[in-house]
Amino acid sequence: QVQLVESGGGLVQAGGSLRLSCAASGRTFSNDAMAWFRQAPEKEREFVAAIRWSGGNTYYAASVKGRFTISKDNPKNTVYLQMNNLKPEDTAVYYCAAGDYYSVKYDYWGQGTQVTVAS
Repeated sequence: QVQLVESGGGLVQAGGSLRLSCAASGRTFSNDAMAWFRQAPEKEREFVAAIRWSGGNTYYAASVKGRFTISKDNPKNTVYLQMNNLKPEDTAVYYCAAGDYYSVKYDYWGQGTQVTVAS
């Protein structure tokens, strides 16, 4: 089992920045990658970004590329999502997930953290 705990969400004005954190514990070695997803009200959950624990390969959704940066701290088993130039359409609950980078299959999920961007 892997436990994931997100933090760092909040309310920010458009154009502002936030950094989300996701601390992983448990059988973290069994997962190849970590990712962030988000779900806005009445919309399906969508992929945001992913990073591999080994090598640090990253991949971003087109909607956030150039504005968001995913990074990791292996000794701390923690993944971050730095979000810059936030837009109202970025408003969503952001979820951290652990799984496989290439298959995009994520088996473990955090509880989510709310990000609200005011216009």
